Amino acid sequence: MNTRAFITGVSGTELNAAEREFIRAERPWGFILFKRNIETPQQVALLVQELRKAVGTPDAPVLIDQEGGRVQRLGPPHWPVYPPGALFGALYDIDRSLGLSAARLSARLIAADLGDLGINVDCLPLADVPVAGADAVIGNRAYGTEPEKVAAIARAVTEGLEQGGILPVLKHIPGHGRATADSHFGLPVVDTSKKDLERTDFAAFQPLADLPMAMTAHVVFSALDPVHPATTSATIIKQVIRGAIGFQGLLMSDDVSMNALAGSIAERTRAIFAAGCDMVLHCNGKLEEMREVAAETPELSGKALDRARRALASRRVPQPFDRTAARADLDALMSRAGTTGA
Repeated sequence: MNTRAFITGVSGTELNAAEREFIRAERPWGFILFKRNIETPQQVALLVQELRKAVGTPDAPVLIDQEGGRVQRLGPPHWPVYPPGALFGALYDIDRSLGLSAARLSARLIAADLGDLGINVDCLPLADVPVAGADAVIGNRAYGTEPEKVAAIARAVTEGLEQGGILPVLKHIPGHGRATADSHFGLPVVDTSKKDLERTDFAAFQPLADLPMAMTAHVVFSALDPVHPATTSATIIKQVIRGAIGFQGLLMSDDVSMNALAGSIAERTRAIFAAGCDMVLHCNGKLEEMREVAAETPELSGKALDRARRALASRRVPQPFDRTAARADLDALMSRAGTTGA
């Protein structure tokens, strides 16, 4: 059965009849979970099973944003708290190898949590490089302010996820670190020169261009395209994301319902595909918006289908793992950075 080139959220902790019929009829490629979808481990695992049963694909991608810090959909009392990315950067500054080890361990522990639930994709790592004066939407989610350091820690996070059988999604390509607005609420405009962007923001993504999937930034880079954010800019997708950065994996939009994008949901969806994204992401679980996205979404085919297949084929079998020992090791490492992972 052919699938459609979109990823959708749902409204609650279980599917209602309308959502089940929508999924059956429209055949999204994958799903994404948020806190509104989460109560207990058993409930989440059942919801994941429900989603896959409804779409008729036993291994359909189920995504989540489980970074650690303030972006963590799974949390207490059923799941542990994980450190924000900046703490790996702080430990890296003390001892590079320890910082990378902590990042890898944290991601491996997150992978184990996700694997227990049947979730197979994490929207992680970040390669955003924040600057002074930028909006706090990235803030301490970032691994640092130097591209080489950010890329190294992002690679370690990727390795931890992959060792646990979880596919990574690199975000927010080609960079959200300079944004002076939160793209959930408005459109950020970055007026930095192309030369400086290439030296800093884009440079952090280049060493990660082999990752299987990436998520775009709803950010205008005026030196490259003064009108369209990266998500709907054919210029940026072709010249920067696919060109200068060299990313050849599956490219998905950030959430199509975010206020950084202009026009109706249908207009935004059309613009995303016209710019060259492979996949549209819709997150808020509002069924009428989901229908608008589906109506404008083609079946997954051509290069987008090839990239989707390659992404799924890159998923590894989880390696043996002592979760208790790893958690103790992570907490010991984090204490060196002035905090603990718990």
